[in-house]
Amino acid sequence: MLRVFMSHGGATAVLDHATLIGELIMKLTTVVCLGALLLTPAVHAQTQAASTTAANPLSSADRDFIQAATMSSSTEIDAGKLAHKKSSNADVRSFARHMIADHMRLTVQLKAVAPHGVEVPKDNSDIALLESLKSLTGANFDHAYVRKVGLEAHRQAIAAFEKEAKDGELPSLKEAALKALPTLREHYQMSQKLAQKLGIVE
Repeated sequence: MLRVFMSHGGATAVLDHATLIGELIMKLTTVVCLGALLLTPAVHAQTQAASTTAANPLSSADRDFIQAATMSSSTEIDAGKLAHKKSSNADVRSFARHMIADHMRLTVQLKAVAPHGVEVPKDNSDIALLESLKSLTGANFDHAYVRKVGLEAHRQAIAAFEKEAKDGELPSLKEAALKALPTLREHYQMSQKLAQKLGIVE
């Protein structure tokens, strides 16, 4: 074992190598522990912030928009399928096919721009509206479908998309809303023309 001899006032102290290393380890351990204590609050704050962001990645306006947009498209798709099955009017069936195709595309586009971890409901239809249509037949069904799904639902959808384009916070959702508006406005115009053909007064 290595020994170090030190003279001080005639006295000789003997320190072995193991003692020196032991003291050094104790000092290093103390430094590391103090550093960990200092870092812990910052790490905790960062972790908490990350958890908060992950749990609430969207503003209330953006969340409301996703709900409104998915309900609009899901209802249009389901009502369109119902119209294609129940209606015998060629114009109504053609309109329904158009709504199904366009709103399926809008749903895909919305899912593509939604932030990771944000659920975009697949089936979010207005059940009450669909149930009110199921019991109708013939011209009564056609009129109710065009009035409720063609006209009223598209007015509501346009308002929701315009609000998001103006007041939304997430750029990708705002842009998606803005890009979808021409399609929704075209749908509303188509609904108006179809309503005129069927003698429906807005």
